Amino acid sequence: MAKYEFRVDVSPQHLPEQSDPARGIHSFSYTITLTNTGEVPAQLISRHWLITDANGQVEEVKGLGVVGHQPLLRPGESFQYTSGCRLRTPSGTMHGTYFCVAEDGTRFETPIPLFVLEDGVRRVLH
Repeated sequence: MAKYEFRVDVSPQHLPEQSDPARGIHSFSYTITLTNTGEVPAQLISRHWLITDANGQVEEVKGLGVVGHQPLLRPGESFQYTSGCRLRTPSGTMHGTYFCVAEDGTRFETPIPLFVLEDGVRRVLH
């Protein structure tokens, strides 16, 4: 077990009721479960996302916390949240990193695995 480590599990979902393909609006949600698999308590401080649509257009999103929270997780604890995004195309990908700080002051990044956003399809790429 690594001393500083979070595991990220992602479940994306297409939201047809919030999409309007004729206007180039394709809405998606994603539920993330963040689990402290390390040996020390650590806090998620910020996020950095790269969202790419099927045309290769990349949107970069940075910000503090996730959905208004900066969870402090003890070893074995999890935090789950759901957020969303809109694409101009019916498919795309997301990936990124979480910036975290352990209780002992050590800073580390947690990669968010690349996952696919696609109408009617749920899958995660590793």
